[in-house]
Amino acid sequence: MDLGSMGFLKVLLVAVYAWDPYFSQAETAPNYSFVHESTTAPPVSYHDYIVVGGGTAGCPLAATLSETANVLVLERGGSPYRNPGKTDKGNFLLTLLDPSPDSYAQIFITEDGVYNHRARILGGGTVFNAGFYSHAETEFVKESGLDEALVNDAYQWVENKVVFKAPLLQWQTAVRDGLLEAGVLPYNGFTNEHINGTKIGSTIFDMNDHRHSAADLLEYADPKNIIVYLHATVTKILFTTQTVGSRPRAIGVIYEDAMGEKHTAYLTNDSKSEIIVSAGAIGSSQLLMLSGIGPRSQLEPLGIKVVIDQPMVGRGMADNTLNGVFIPSPNPVELSLLSTVGISLLVNYIEAGSGLNLAPSFGWISKFLLSILDQTTIGSFFDTRLNGGIILQKVARPLSTGHLKLRSTDPNETPKVRFNYFQEPEDLRNCVQGMKTIINVVNSQAFSKFRYRTISTQQLLNVVAALPLNQRPRHFDTASSLEQFCNDTVMTFWHHHGGCQVGKVVDEDYKVIGVDGLRVIDASTFSFTPGTNPQATVMMLGRAMGVRIQKDRLS
Repeated sequence: MDLGSMGFLKVLLVAVYAWDPYFSQAETAPNYSFVHESTTAPPVSYHDYIVVGGGTAGCPLAATLSETANVLVLERGGSPYRNPGKTDKGNFLLTLLDPSPDSYAQIFITEDGVYNHRARILGGGTVFNAGFYSHAETEFVKESGLDEALVNDAYQWVENKVVFKAPLLQWQTAVRDGLLEAGVLPYNGFTNEHINGTKIGSTIFDMNDHRHSAADLLEYADPKNIIVYLHATVTKILFTTQTVGSRPRAIGVIYEDAMGEKHTAYLTNDSKSEIIVSAGAIGSSQLLMLSGIGPRSQLEPLGIKVVIDQPMVGRGMADNTLNGVFIPSPNPVELSLLSTVGISLLVNYIEAGSGLNLAPSFGWISKFLLSILDQTTIGSFFDTRLNGGIILQKVARPLSTGHLKLRSTDPNETPKVRFNYFQEPEDLRNCVQGMKTIINVVNSQAFSKFRYRTISTQQLLNVVAALPLNQRPRHFDTASSLEQFCNDTVMTFWHHHGGCQVGKVVDEDYKVIGVDGLRVIDASTFSFTPGTNPQATVMMLGRAMGVRIQKDRLS
């Protein structure tokens, strides 16, 4: 992708990494004897399980399977432990928006004109997300077909290693009380459960604001039974057909190391050995297509041999929309990320953050925003920290869906992705309702400590409308019509899902329909994103399915 097309982000961020002290720390290695660069991999190897993608689902899945079997994990990115401070809470924006070629979050632009990211790091999106941890709704668990006791055990397994109670300081308290004033009731206190009303949840940041991630779950792995290769890009899944007309069976993968050398990993000669794709909503659909499982009409023009003509691969792609406001504060604010959430079931979720670190090169933005606000006396909104915060709304279950199409046979090139934001009128209505709730929170008595009396909520909307947060056109009524505001200023919540949905591409055991020895286990299988933030459920799913597969193997 041409980063020049992302001028706004590039101008803001290209100088960040020369300034931020966390990025110049000496390298430190995790205490994982089984994690290696893929350049050290043998040309050919054999394994009981091959997990493609060491991300949010792949790490707990592989750690679990290694308890009783030999596991290979192929991760296209590097290690988050190389610069530990890079992913601490204060550096959330810096890490997320890093434009460098080896960033943890690979930037792409959807066909809808919205900036988005896909993970390329051991630990996946848990390495650069906002950290909020909350369980799925009970409906999701029932639809998944997983045993409730297994689900609860899997959540606990994750929480014992990487989850902490989220702190509740002044900004988050004001948001909580503002939500209650705005009628997001009842107040449910601290809970990981998905309940209508306002609550405090958990986080993967510890009390020192240091991030923990799905990569930490590899501490559960048996080091004798697992090997993880970094910068290992899988280019193709290999299949064999025993007899004419029989079902294809996955037997191995081809992957490239950082030097471009090809390696082949095969499954052992065991009927229960499997390849499990956990490459995320974008990567899993892409890899199936590159391997010949997908719409014939897309594959044949690219010269890809069709293994199964499966038109549903890459379909049903959805992304939860993000809209919100920036709020400059007359009083100091703490560093915070998503501790409080307001839940309106099936409609929207309201979340907030404050005091995030920025680079000195952001100073011009402060002057730009103050000129829009027509303010000369309130002081800087930005210096090296955000002197204020953001309140955001997420459409809970978007009905609008889109698709993914390959651009080429290059696995490093992000496919064309269109989510069709707000194509369905109900999604737009839910966004407008969420924005009205945010405005009521900002105008609440509880939040007054963090409001300049001279700045109206309309001016706050004007600020967001003026910022090039995406590549969508603006209209004369962008800031005056909440419907147009939602459409014109839409961003991603980074919770994209679909493309390999249960019942369409995979069955209820997450096995790819029509082939043997191949599963997909990650958010690409979801028809909606579970809970307020899906990381808890995706990590749980990796653990729970690992246990289930393990039991099937031993039976």
